[in-house]
Amino acid sequence: MLTSKLPDVGTSIFAVMTQLATEHGAINLAQGFPDFNPPAALTEALVRHAQGAQHQYAPMPGLPRLRELIATKTAAVYGVPAPDPATDITVCSGATEALFAVITAVVQPGDEVLVLEPAYDSYAPAIRLAGGRPVYVPLRLPYFRPDWDQVRAALTPRTRLVMVNTPHNPTGTVWTADDWQQLAEALASSDALLLSDEVYEHMVFDGRPHRSALQHPELRARAFVVSSFGKTYHATGWKVGYCVAPPALSAEVRRVHQFVTFAVSTLSQLAIADVLGDAASYDYLPAFMQHKRDLFRELLQGSGFELLPSEGSYFQLARYQQLAPGLDDVTFARRLTAEAGVAVVPVSAFYHDGTDHGLVRFCFAKQDDTLRAAAERLRRVRLD
Repeated sequence: MLTSKLPDVGTSIFAVMTQLATEHGAINLAQGFPDFNPPAALTEALVRHAQGAQHQYAPMPGLPRLRELIATKTAAVYGVPAPDPATDITVCSGATEALFAVITAVVQPGDEVLVLEPAYDSYAPAIRLAGGRPVYVPLRLPYFRPDWDQVRAALTPRTRLVMVNTPHNPTGTVWTADDWQQLAEALASSDALLLSDEVYEHMVFDGRPHRSALQHPELRARAFVVSSFGKTYHATGWKVGYCVAPPALSAEVRRVHQFVTFAVSTLSQLAIADVLGDAASYDYLPAFMQHKRDLFRELLQGSGFELLPSEGSYFQLARYQQLAPGLDDVTFARRLTAEAGVAVVPVSAFYHDGTDHGLVRFCFAKQDDTLRAAAERLRRVRLD
């Protein structure tokens, strides 16, 4: 008789809502992926390499040329010393594998891992599979910012890892320099390591910068920083991400990575390397995604949805109480998909205990016509 290691974990809410959208012919603003293609230069590079001769395993930590370009980009974007491509950078099969490899590498049975909620749903299962215990600290409403008194109170001698995410999924909150300083001070007397999920690093709005853990020397020395080419290049199906960490920490990530995927698709790495050296391939993203955020917010004016701020990422949270007073967020999301033809994600899915603040998450990384069609349906919503 098989005893499940994750008996309370079912299919992710993202897959559930996407399946529901398919069943009802709904516009899918639930799962976080674009409905448009990657940049033409990237797909052209992939075709070019597919017709070439490099079809075998890439080196386990990633193609040397790609890691060198990641190092150069990191230094240029964040104004920091370049990580060593030989020892500090590991190319992974998407950010999710990078997160899993980090957690598996450093968390021992009985360790505590501090998680700020709401949080992406892969964090806790990976912690539990490693034998760790997630310790949840809620972000402070209405703007989902860290409560530093609660963070400090949650840290104990058993805290092995602190997980943070900026720009934040699902709320769109972007950390400030003060947030990083507060975290550094909180960890100053701790041996805890830091895992910083920065996959939406190039999607920040209204002129604000993305601040990385790599820019804070005290934090960088203990940090694993995870990025995603899938997000940056609208190619989530390629599943290519990477982890930057000091040599001793990267060595542990690689010990796990080599036995999870060993190496990432050679063709994908070759294609990404061909475009990554051109800063224009990602510098346009803040304005590009801000246009979509602003368009979507404008289209929903007068719809009855109360839109919260979105400082970054490609997500928009909304309250729906004017449209469906008293309805829980899961029921609202299901009914919105089935009856109005627009799929969203209930934010309670990002809480370990299903905390329901009456919020749903929209993904606005869609073609403008998709957003217009969705908004037309949403403006007609009445689920009394």
